[in-house]
Amino acid sequence: MTFRPSHYVAAFLFVVSATSAVSQTLYLRADRLIDGLSDTVISDPVVIIEGDRISLVGDADSIRIPAGANVIELQGATLLPGLLDAHVHLLSNHDDKGFRRLEVTENRSVINGVVNAEKTLMAGFTTVRVVGSGGYGDVALRAAIEQGDVPGPRILAAGPSLGVTGGHCDNNLLTQDYDFTAAAVADGPWAVREQVRRNIKYGVDLIKFCATGGVFSKGTTVGAQQYTQEEMDAIVAEAHMRGKAVAAHAHGTAGIKAAIRAGVDSVEHASFMDDEAIQMAIAAGTFLSMDIYNTEYTLETGEATGALPENIEKERQVGGEQRNSFRQAVAAGAKVVLGTDASIYPHGLNARQLPRMVQFGMTPMQALKAATSLNAQLFGRPDVGAIQAGRLADIIAVTGDPLRDISLLEEVEFVMKGGVVYKR
Repeated sequence: MTFRPSHYVAAFLFVVSATSAVSQTLYLRADRLIDGLSDTVISDPVVIIEGDRISLVGDADSIRIPAGANVIELQGATLLPGLLDAHVHLLSNHDDKGFRRLEVTENRSVINGVVNAEKTLMAGFTTVRVVGSGGYGDVALRAAIEQGDVPGPRILAAGPSLGVTGGHCDNNLLTQDYDFTAAAVADGPWAVREQVRRNIKYGVDLIKFCATGGVFSKGTTVGAQQYTQEEMDAIVAEAHMRGKAVAAHAHGTAGIKAAIRAGVDSVEHASFMDDEAIQMAIAAGTFLSMDIYNTEYTLETGEATGALPENIEKERQVGGEQRNSFRQAVAAGAKVVLGTDASIYPHGLNARQLPRMVQFGMTPMQALKAATSLNAQLFGRPDVGAIQAGRLADIIAVTGDPLRDISLLEEVEFVMKGGVVYKR
């Protein structure tokens, strides 16, 4: 069954029905299985699911159909773990760039999030990090999904991103006459600690801050460092003391290095990396989330979707360098995960990045692990990211072999999250 936004009521009724039946045993069979952990492909695989968990993984010769089990046969298909995206903005749309952002209220953005969450789940992404929203709408969306009110992926929510006054995570579209500052702007070591505490108070799972300028902001130099080392140190120390991971938006080399020195868990974008920065990331175990597909989407459609001329020009500066950094980081053995920055391009098209990851240096198996088990490590979620006994039953399927053609992941035909079939 395929969900469509126009059929939301039907989708909701289906989720309710499926949830009520989650306690039954499922017997899932296909042509091949990639578990997200090993390099081995299981032929004629069988997965037994009890409730919301995987109980057994093997092949059809060794596993019999349990009595009373609901059998799902997916002929010609490959089973894979539900995909994880380290960098999305579910509450934003791809065509709300530049001054168009001023027309989107926070209330409207949450409704956008409901629609985009469904699209993301139907594309095979069962767990995502929402790394930045105007307020705490991502926290509310997370709760609605967890409570079964709306369909969507599991969410790790960051709330509003910390940024300096006038920096990438501020809103610079209005003049001084309006005296407007974005929700989580904070300057100075104690001010950033206070904002981290505020975000945690209102329910975030992780902290996101802007270490450098960005592409889609007005008046910022994309590679220029924004927060000082002292401020970054304070952000990370406060978050880690409270058990929260930290993601740093950082394009420029100096900002990337400062963020790594501060101890961030992931660097987002990581566009301008030299050899020293890559080695620093490897030594520190820092994850790199590099959105290498969206550059071509932005250059093709940026003007039509409201991007400012300076945004498009900055993308021209960043795109090639970021792909070079990606290639070098992969070759050096850095922990590079899948992070798309979905909202820069349409939600539900997240898997378009996978072919680019292969094109720019990864093997298909590396790309799949970057989108599954490696991201699960970054997320601190050992219960997802692999088809393995004991983990949550997040399983997707595509017709054919994605190791031969990774672009098959752009058309996911089967989606299960927590033992519930959402798409078949």
